[in-house]
Order: sequence, then C-alpha cells, then structure tokens
Amino acid sequence: MSRDEATRDAVDGPVPGQPVQHGTGVNSNRAFPTDAYRSNLDPFVLFERFYIDPDTGFPMHPHRGFEIVSYMLDGGMEHADSLGVAHTASVGDAMRITAGSGIRHSEFPAGEGGCSGLQLWVNLPRTKKEIDADYADADAEELPTVEEGGTSVTTVVGEGSPLGLQTPMEYLDVRVEGSWTWDGRDGWAGFVYGVSGEGTVDGDGFGQGDVLPMRETRPLELRSDEDLRVVVVSGQPHGEEIRQRGPFVL
Repeated sequence: MSRDEATRDAVDGPVPGQPVQHGTGVNSNRAFPTDAYRSNLDPFVLFERFYIDPDTGFPMHPHRGFEIVSYMLDGGMEHADSLGVAHTASVGDAMRITAGSGIRHSEFPAGEGGCSGLQLWVNLPRTKKEIDADYADADAEELPTVEEGGTSVTTVVGEGSPLGLQTPMEYLDVRVEGSWTWDGRDGWAGFVYGVSGEGTVDGDGFGQGDVLPMRETRPLELRSDEDLRVVVVSGQPHGEEIRQRGPFVL
C-alpha cells in the first residue's frame, strides 16, 4: 500500500455506508469501497447490504478469483449456479461461493416478496485464483450462537460454523444489549458494520449503515441500550494487490 493510499484510508472512527444502485435495479448500502473509504480492505474486496425488490434481481452472471459469503436478513433468496446448484436461503441462512477459475450464478427473491441480506467478497490468494469453483450453504440452525450477558453472538464463519473459506477469517453477527467487547486478532484486518439499532463503538455513535474499517484490528467495546445489531468481520491479509475488474478479482 502506498503512502497516499494509507493517508487516504486513515479513519479515526465510523463512517457512513454509501447507497449504490446496481445495473439490474438492485439497491445496496455499501460499506467499502466508497467515497468515505475508497479502497478495498485486504483480504476483503467489498461488503454491502443488498435490498432486492420483487421485480429485480441478478440474472445469471460470471465471477472468478474470489469467494462470496451471503447472509440473509429478511425474506428469501433463490440461488442457482453453473455447478447445478439450486438453493433457497431464508432468514439467518448463509451461502459460500468459491468462484475460483470461474462460476456463473443468479440471485432472485423467493416467492412474491423482496429480500435483504449482506454480501461479502473475499479475495483469493494468487496461488489459489484458479482452483475449482465450489459452493456450500448452512441453515440458521447450523450456525452456532452463544449468549454473553445480554448479548448474542452468531458465528457465520469461524469456529463451530460449517462454512469455511480459503482465507483464515471470522464473521460474527452480534446483537448488543448492554456492553460487549471484541478482542480482535493480531495481524488481521477487519470491520464493524451496523445492521440495525443504535449504540456506540469505542464511544463513537454507531447505527444502521455505519462502518468502522480497520487495517489492523484492535479491541473494541460496543455498548447499546437499543439492541444494536452489527456484524464484525476480520481476516488474515494476503499482502497482495486486490485487482477488481467488475465481477472478477484478478
């Protein structure tokens, strides 16, 4: 990373996500890259909350060179891909796609209603860009949840989850009531993203659509009297340039 990039992406606290409309008409709130945080966050390519209305969706399209984690918040989403998989994900379910050397897939709302969820793109290291495409999913009941005081923590990716990626990482869905401390991990990068509610992260106000990016994770204290819900995502950087070209990460 150049000195200009380091200066450009230095943030002291949370920044707002940015509204994005995809060419298919799907609306998203993007955590990064955005005008407020203009680069990727090695090993993460992008992260956003998507809102797919009943008359919109993503027709069959290609990807390669990275992995995708989709986590459903509302409604259901129908997934189909070139591996022959057809799966409907409901609230609390998660899917992992390894695009590798290439995959095609589509995403549409299930039934007559729309759907909303979170989507994370994770870079593949250079040595694994051409691995075979793969797919896995997990129902909400398969994702471990623990109660810590008034806080619940669901592991979407990480210890106890059936979903694994080529990059060492952790993806937590956290509902904070009172206070909760996240320790982070030395040498990893990560971010916190606000799903709903309001509270604070290390004393800074934090709510829906806010993001705190960290090129190096650190201990964080989250507090809320209003059921703040966030996802906390961290992973081991590859130390390689992320070269995104539309749906491909080269």
